[in-house]
Amino acid sequence: MAEKRGNLSINSDNIFPIIKKWLYSDHDIFFRELISNGCDAITKLNKLDMMGEYNYPEGHKNKVEVILDPEKKTLKFTDTGLGMTADEVEEYITQIAFSGATEFLEKYKDKTEGDQIIGHFGLGFYSAFMVADEVHIDTLSYKEGAEPVHWECDGGTEYTMKTGTKSEVGTEITLFLNEESTEFTNEYRAREIIEKYCSFMPTEIFLSVEGKEQEYETIPEEDLKEDDVVVEHIHEDAKTEEREKEDGTKETVEISPAREMVKINKRPVSLSDTHPLWMKRPNDCTDEEYKAFYHKVFHDFKEPLFWIHLNMDYPFNLKGILYFPQINTEYDSIEGTIKLYNNQVFIADNIKEVIPEFLMLLKGVIDCPDLPLNVSRSALQNDGFVQKISSYITKKVADKLTGMCKNDRESYEKYWDDISPFIKFGFIRDQKFAEKIKDYLLFKNMEHKYVTLSDLVPAPASDDDVTTLYYITDEVQQSQYINMFKEQGMDAVILNQNIDSAFITQIEQQNQHIKFKRIDADVEEALKEKTDEKELEDITKALTDLFRKTLGKENLDVHVEKLKDEKISSIITLSEESRRMQDMMKMYGMPGMDPNMFGGAQESLTLNANNSLVQYLFEHGDADNAKIICEQLYDLAMLSHKPLEPEAMTKFIARSNKIMEMLTK
Repeated sequence: MAEKRGNLSINSDNIFPIIKKWLYSDHDIFFRELISNGCDAITKLNKLDMMGEYNYPEGHKNKVEVILDPEKKTLKFTDTGLGMTADEVEEYITQIAFSGATEFLEKYKDKTEGDQIIGHFGLGFYSAFMVADEVHIDTLSYKEGAEPVHWECDGGTEYTMKTGTKSEVGTEITLFLNEESTEFTNEYRAREIIEKYCSFMPTEIFLSVEGKEQEYETIPEEDLKEDDVVVEHIHEDAKTEEREKEDGTKETVEISPAREMVKINKRPVSLSDTHPLWMKRPNDCTDEEYKAFYHKVFHDFKEPLFWIHLNMDYPFNLKGILYFPQINTEYDSIEGTIKLYNNQVFIADNIKEVIPEFLMLLKGVIDCPDLPLNVSRSALQNDGFVQKISSYITKKVADKLTGMCKNDRESYEKYWDDISPFIKFGFIRDQKFAEKIKDYLLFKNMEHKYVTLSDLVPAPASDDDVTTLYYITDEVQQSQYINMFKEQGMDAVILNQNIDSAFITQIEQQNQHIKFKRIDADVEEALKEKTDEKELEDITKALTDLFRKTLGKENLDVHVEKLKDEKISSIITLSEESRRMQDMMKMYGMPGMDPNMFGGAQESLTLNANNSLVQYLFEHGDADNAKIICEQLYDLAMLSHKPLEPEAMTKFIARSNKIMEMLTK
């Protein structure tokens, strides 16, 4: 073929510099594009071989090779795929954005099942110019009588094409890196990128460094393979040791026989697992394989709680594995990783259009060849098809959880504390998921037994019936209230996660018959003795004046009640509405704002008229020790409600010491 010069066929002026600089946000993506193009070419040739339109030569092995040359500042990507003729190079390479996969599929649509073509020539190939000043292609088509082709382009719109020298079917792409991109010739950097994007591509991928000193390994001669390069034959004598017999004499015993070993060139190891676990049938996978895959992909040393294997062929092709990880919600950030693949090619982490937002808290892989990708393969078109995939994933997760609750309640309860943040977040964010999971939400009561909403809420007799569910956020801090509830045979559930405030609000919005109230939100009637309000008028007025004056809090809200437990002197309550307002302000970064601005009530001090200290203050409000008792009762009540501020805690400790000194006099 005579040398040919020409111009790249570009539809818009000055598009080439834009492609070079901005086609992809991550410049290392060219590894993925060029390797996946090579895998595509091999996949196409495999199909032609299966259909009898091509026969592989004896001993042929399909692979993609990446060869680094730090001295020459070059990268080579070589594949054993179907190669290209000169006409195909003209069509697929010089006409930017033309996809060879489209024509190939159309031609063989009646002879093949499914589209296994991931990438394409065109813009994917031109990602090389983000890092290279010059790119060469050497290719030889599988077609009988085809001539090898050599193609060159220096980053402008002109190219040169002539007869090449390649003797084996396939394609070799050589990148002459620019000065800013020489990092990609570093073996460790290249390995890192390939493992990121190409760890599970369907073809073996090998990485080597030009001129690197040969490494060797020694193996038993019987393990020698046909393509191993033998450097040296080594005879290992049998190994023996001297042992003492029962009669005290010694004998020499052979502990390993003589072996014939061979020293060979170290075998290359593929960076790609061509048969990843998610591509297998769930029945063919063991628990050990699931766990090993989890540790390998997510580098999490903790065992996953359980997993869901997705395997769907109709109406779309989707496979994957979702893991529920162990999480210490006190220390760990609740942030997962869902890796999205397209025919085993890594696309991105946590694509919100495909993976429901609440499932991004999980760890896992999703592989969907049917996903509509944009030109860079780095984003998804937000269309109805994608929403169907998202809905399917949500349904499978809900089915797994509800099935576990029905059929393996013991395991479900064991996992609940770990998985509840995921489920609660999903309940809040996804209406369909909430509908499926609502009857399988668990709550831990004061006896640490798990109950469902149906266990806690009786069927309403009328539309106006409302069941109040009391809850605990801190079992230590609220222990006084818990004991009061237990003494009266009342129960409460433990809700101590950050998400719980929004979670219970969502439950209330979805069910008008349920109302949540924190255990210290009010003094419930069941905790009080029945009494005439007039009976407490005098003591209420006297103690309100005393506490406001003593504490310097003119607007302090004081109540006096006859509590059934006379040991309790004082408690602090805060209305449920005010507490949720405070939680909302903290969530939105407004912790110092006064909730009263929004109509919220202040904290209320409730004094127990049946307590001897309270009775003493009523009768001896002008005594010398009245002030110190008021201050102490207020702080004790506050301590059962929430931690004291630093200054208040300092005063409380000093006052407690003073009270003990008074007792010794």
